[in-house]
Amino acid sequence: MRHPRLIEFDATLKRLFDSVNDELEEKYGDQYPLHPARPRHGETANRAQDGLFNVGASFTAGYGSRLGRGYVVQVEMVTLERVPPDLRANIEQEAVDLVQRKLPYYFPHRHLTVERDRNAFKIHGDLRLGEV
Repeated sequence: MRHPRLIEFDATLKRLFDSVNDELEEKYGDQYPLHPARPRHGETANRAQDGLFNVGASFTAGYGSRLGRGYVVQVEMVTLERVPPDLRANIEQEAVDLVQRKLPYYFPHRHLTVERDRNAFKIHGDLRLGEV
């Protein structure tokens, strides 16, 4: 059984990442051919399953991290073409900037921020679920 507030938090986080995904698709979506098994952007009900980008996050307990627990931001480009590392880094930074800008809108009553934590970007801050 999952905590109802965790379900709500995860759903809101998914909406935030879908909006970031849409913006990246609009700007970069036609710069690289999609993986042959990948539908075009908007052809499925789940943004993680179509288009050039899959933007999301995975929870980490943060052991050994200076920031502690949080969500590691992941930006995946689904193409068989080689994407230059500098462009990939620029797109990842743009995605992180979009996430940071959108966090107050999607989570207005929480203090959340995105920071680099070693080799990844992490959303951290007020992740409390409260009482059921």
